[in-house]
Amino acid sequence: MRVDRTPRTGFDLEVPIIIIGAGAAGLVAALAASQEGGEVLVIEADPVPSGSTALSAGLIPAAGTRFQREAGIDDSPEFFAVDIQSKASGENDEAMVRRLTTAIPQTLEWLADAFALPFSVVTDFDYPGHSRRRMHGLPTRSGRELIDRLRASCEAHGIDIVCHRRATRLFVEDGRIMGCEIEGPDGKERIGCEALILACNGFGGNRDMVAQHMPEIEDAVWFGHDGNKGDAIIWGEELGAATCHLGAYQGHGNVAHPHGILITWATITEGGVQVNTEGRRFWDESNGYSEAARSVLAQPGGIAWTIFDQRIAKVARQFQDFKDAEAAGAIRTAGDIATLADACDLPEAVLRETLETIPWGGTDTFGRRFGKIPMAPPFHAVRVTGALFHTQGGLDVDAAARVRLRLGDTIPNLYAAGGAAVGVSGKADSGYLSGNGLLAAVALGGIAGKEAARQSRMA
Repeated sequence: MRVDRTPRTGFDLEVPIIIIGAGAAGLVAALAASQEGGEVLVIEADPVPSGSTALSAGLIPAAGTRFQREAGIDDSPEFFAVDIQSKASGENDEAMVRRLTTAIPQTLEWLADAFALPFSVVTDFDYPGHSRRRMHGLPTRSGRELIDRLRASCEAHGIDIVCHRRATRLFVEDGRIMGCEIEGPDGKERIGCEALILACNGFGGNRDMVAQHMPEIEDAVWFGHDGNKGDAIIWGEELGAATCHLGAYQGHGNVAHPHGILITWATITEGGVQVNTEGRRFWDESNGYSEAARSVLAQPGGIAWTIFDQRIAKVARQFQDFKDAEAAGAIRTAGDIATLADACDLPEAVLRETLETIPWGGTDTFGRRFGKIPMAPPFHAVRVTGALFHTQGGLDVDAAARVRLRLGDTIPNLYAAGGAAVGVSGKADSGYLSGNGLLAAVALGGIAGKEAARQSRMA
């Protein structure tokens, strides 16, 4: 059993607020709680804070920020909410979509002002499904930088982050969370609290849960964090908590293989294409990178080649992952189609027909509309496969990030954020709008932190 009654011997230590997980959701929650006067202890299973955030590009979508205004971009939370619901075919809870889209611009500006996180907007290409340019990132456009800066901010403000400790059990009494048990190199320890935040991500690293809830992606490369074992959902089910959209996930069909390096989708949005090992295109790549995972995995060998040119490569080089892929030799370059076919072991005649019949400035048979600037040599190509990045379903929460029970009430001092909570990506992979994972992590993390601080003051 992972949920138990309060131990008769009491707790070894008591703190007002416990946060389980030191990814983006947990660290933002810690900063928000601390700003509200809460005393926080963050528990992290890894040697250093990481989570799925560190594996991402670290881009957070937000609408109506001053960073957008400085870049001359007219946007609003209302526009953003429409885009989210459009991508998910209206499957998301409207109130939660409004809550997140309204909270995220304020949260990013607060992180910039209070902790000197230098956000800027990606202004040189569009992400699928977004009607405005609203992706905010740090200088390297990497999730590792985001995590490192959040961790440094926590440490600078005296927030304790205890690593190499995994929470294994929650204690509950009369419908309230009383604390948790953690295990580390030195054994077990029981810690009491007045409020607890689950920020321990989703269940993509639990292959049994993946097979149960999203069997169509169970054979994909797991590109998320191995610690995502579904602890929050398992605890929640024992507590009688409600879950939502457990079949939702973010895939990605542009992971360099076998290098295991994420290739930015800018290689596609700027005019690149994907072909299979027969040299043929096989879908409308403009639908999005999450759906791309299933489309690529359906090809012979579960492999595709992403093809682009020098102009597109220049855009892609603003991302550290792309530069890493070049350094690793994952990106192949050719001066003409014949050389490209040879470099990728693709049939030249078929590849030539594929590339020379792209309707630049028009719409193809898949329904993709291409820009007017055609690809031109030298060409670049990277061998890619489909991957599962992280799950988007989770514990159902209210507007204050409190965990809801199946019977309709809430657990008053238990909160969930990030991958532990249901996101706004609908019921499957096609509802995922670029950046939805970090949107939920950062916005809901901030909300959970503030609410937990208020709860702890009332205890």
